[in-house]
Amino acid sequence: MRYRLDDQVGFVLRQAHQRHAALFSSLMIEGLTAMQWAAMAKLAEVGACSQNLLGRHTAMDAATIKGVIDRLTARGLVRAVADAEDARRRLIDLTPEGAELCARAAPLAHEITARTLAPLSEDERELLVALLKRLG
Repeated sequence: MRYRLDDQVGFVLRQAHQRHAALFSSLMIEGLTAMQWAAMAKLAEVGACSQNLLGRHTAMDAATIKGVIDRLTARGLVRAVADAEDARRRLIDLTPEGAELCARAAPLAHEITARTLAPLSEDERELLVALLKRLG
């Protein structure tokens, strides 16, 4: 059986990811990276949570989420706060500046997704996302 790179899922996924990453980088504001946006968007969605849980929510390992949070903290976009239920535990939360940036960036994130999926019909978009979720 002949191996055709162009027919391989990993190759096609990489090409789609490269297209999406280029769109993200050209449209996202304030120099946010995709990983930083993922962390901030998830915090806006679920509220304050532990760094470990945030990493799980965003599919980042412990070292990666730590680096992302360190950079966002240095920019004043997130902060560690005491857990009301367990004072020994610290939770990561958006600062007011981070929440404001999230609000401004969310429409752009929607636009990035729309442009990434633009070659597909609405039904194809929904199917693609559903199938990719099954692979994840």
